[in-house]
Amino acid sequence: MIKTHGLSHIALSVVDPDRSVNFYRTVFGVREYFRDDTSVQVLGPGPHDVIAFEKRPAEAGIPGGIIHFGFRLTRPEDIDAAVATVKAAGGTVVSQGSFRPGFPYAFVRDPDGYEIEIWFE
Repeated sequence: MIKTHGLSHIALSVVDPDRSVNFYRTVFGVREYFRDDTSVQVLGPGPHDVIAFEKRPAEAGIPGGIIHFGFRLTRPEDIDAAVATVKAAGGTVVSQGSFRPGFPYAFVRDPDGYEIEIWFE
C-alpha cells in the first residue's frame, strides 16, 4: 500500500468555468486559487479538497462511469437549506430522502448535469 493524503481532487469538463465556480462557491463555499485560459481550480469546502473545472463543452456533464460524487454535511438539519441553496444557484434536485431517521440525503445536479450527493452520516 502507498501512503497518500487521500483523494486530492476531481477534474470536471464544463461548458463555462466561471458558471461552475459560481455554483460551487454559492453551494459549497469554494474559493478560487488558480486560473488559466481553459481551467479554474478551487479549494474547499474541506481543507484539502480541490475541484478543477476544465473548459471542454463537448464533454461537459458526461459521467464516463462516475455515477456521482458527494459532500457530507456537518449537521443533518442543514439538508433543506442545502437543497434550497442548490436550486438558487442554478442546480436541480434529483431526489431527496433519508437513509434512515436522522440520516438525510439529497441527490442534485450542478449546471453541467453532474450528480452530487449531499448527505449526513
